[in-house]
Amino acid sequence: MRRLLTSGLVVFAGIVAIPVSISHPNETKKDYKKDPRFAVLRSFFAKANCPARHYTEAFLDAADRYDLDWRLLPSLSFIESTGGKAAKNNNMFGWDGGKAQFATPTAGIHAVGYRLATSPLYKDKDLDGVLNTYNSSDDYAQRVKSVMRRIAPRKRLPLEHPNTVVQAAEQ
Repeated sequence: MRRLLTSGLVVFAGIVAIPVSISHPNETKKDYKKDPRFAVLRSFFAKANCPARHYTEAFLDAADRYDLDWRLLPSLSFIESTGGKAAKNNNMFGWDGGKAQFATPTAGIHAVGYRLATSPLYKDKDLDGVLNTYNSSDDYAQRVKSVMRRIAPRKRLPLEHPNTVVQAAEQ
């Protein structure tokens, strides 16, 4: 019975991870090192010596894949774990009260991005609604948006494809 329960959990975990690992057969992987957002985000994390700088491509891929503002996930990671410095179990986002465990930091980035984009708790909300649901502390939304502006004052950078970002923190 114990072995059966364990294998069932493994199957369930695999099913939960499907959106992260499956890509369309005709989909080509974007070279984010040529994307102007890459240098901006990597520099932001490098200035604070954040481990998250090693996952710049994953942050951009998740933002594009799940149609999120490209600054949102990095800003959440910065507020919650100083860009991975205080992360435990590859959870840079304090997800599930810090109890969530991810196989890798990249898996965590994609899992949180996927949930923000698809969960009824977050889907179809504006940025303030997403942030207030994520953490209802009085100043949380303002702190995250402040980091978003520190990364880049505007959500779009010159030469950036217009469909890569959605919601702004330009307030």
